[in-house]
Amino acid sequence: MVIPFTKYQGAGNDFIVIDQREKAYLQQNDQALVARYCDRHFGIGADGLMVLQSHDTFDFEMVYYNADGFLGSMCGNGGRCIVAFAKRLGIIDHSAHFLAVDGPHEASISEDGWIALRMNDVQGIEQGKDYYFLDTGSPHYVTFVSNTKALDVVTEGRKVRYNKRFAQEGTNVNFVEQVGDLLHIVTYERGVEDETLACGTGVTAAALAQALRMNSPEDTLQLLNVKAKGGDLSVQFKRIGDHFTDIWLNGPATFVFDGKI
Repeated sequence: MVIPFTKYQGAGNDFIVIDQREKAYLQQNDQALVARYCDRHFGIGADGLMVLQSHDTFDFEMVYYNADGFLGSMCGNGGRCIVAFAKRLGIIDHSAHFLAVDGPHEASISEDGWIALRMNDVQGIEQGKDYYFLDTGSPHYVTFVSNTKALDVVTEGRKVRYNKRFAQEGTNVNFVEQVGDLLHIVTYERGVEDETLACGTGVTAAALAQALRMNSPEDTLQLLNVKAKGGDLSVQFKRIGDHFTDIWLNGPATFVFDGKI
């Protein structure tokens, strides 16, 4: 079987995207196949794989697989990339309303190509002595450090991801450094089991954690800029206590190449 695919990246977070509106190339039990396609040595290479499917009441449905081949939770950069893919296919113009694993999402495409993705509201954030734990569509552990560049992200990330609490279900681990008004972030992703150049839900989690950490103003629209290793993103949100609403993840979603495998 020959499968046509497209490669996209959002701030270095890269994805294989497959149009499954007319033909079901992949099934949910094709974990080994998805993992092979995502392998950077024996396949195409990606942090994850998405299929775009038709839906009766939405512009399309997004189904996301982690690089290990298993169905994943919500991927923020993936969501922005699949919106760019849908525009390229002619399914949408400058806005989208699509369904993902964590429910409906809206998105808009600006003239400069940046894509704003509306994330679900977030509440019930756990605050520990030196960490925040929250779900922004995927579970995220956020801790603030003095120097992200000097950090061994994989070693330190695995200490948290595989500790007694998180070993079974897993969590993404984010290390965040505040530099003036800018947040620098490095992320260890579960499912990839490695550092990624960016993580959209992680960037979102870092921004919300920072708002709590700094006790930012309530009931007002705020914007935080975040620098990942693969590029710049921003998060817009409104805070009411430890409840966050009107959350938008903004950043690039760039076409890389088309191919067949």
